[in-house]
Formats: sequence, structure tokens, C-alpha cells
Amino acid sequence: TQLKSLAARLPLWSVSQEVLIRTWHFASFEDAMTFMQDAAVEIKRLNHHPEWTNIYDRVSCKLRTHDAGDRVTAKDAELAAILDWIANRFAA
Repeated sequence: TQLKSLAARLPLWSVSQEVLIRTWHFASFEDAMTFMQDAAVEIKRLNHHPEWTNIYDRVSCKLRTHDAGDRVTAKDAELAAILDWIANRFAA
């Protein structure tokens, strides 16, 4: 199914029809903030905005498409992959 395919492509995300969820842990608060600032460029480009929170060195993110009835769409999968790519730049 489409959901299984999505889960296979985004193994570090919690995947359901309603939402994609992921939390990243960074080395510092500054790295977490830089991740969010770098991600903002791509978020604006896609015009697809996550629900996210920051607590010190962690950023938690929920993705779903509100215009599609609050369900997961291809836009969410695309943004999830981009966010993972950006976060990987901070890996030690």
C-alpha cells in the first residue's frame, strides 16, 4: 500500500494516514535553531508548513496537509525527506 511504501522511504518517521511524526536530537540548542532556520528556507519554498516545537536540543515535527483534510500527502513526504537531509548535516 501507499502507507507501507511511505514508511519504507521514511524509516525514522512515525507514519500513519493522519500524520508523520519525528523528533531530532542535536548536539546543542544552537544546532537545533540552525536546523530550524535552514529548514525554513525549504518550508517557504514548498509553501508547506510543519507543526513543530523546540525544547533545547530537540526539534519535534508533525506533518500533515490541512488542505487535504488533515491527512498525509505527497507534500508531507517531500518535506519529511528534505528535513531529514538538512538534519543529517548536523550528524557527528
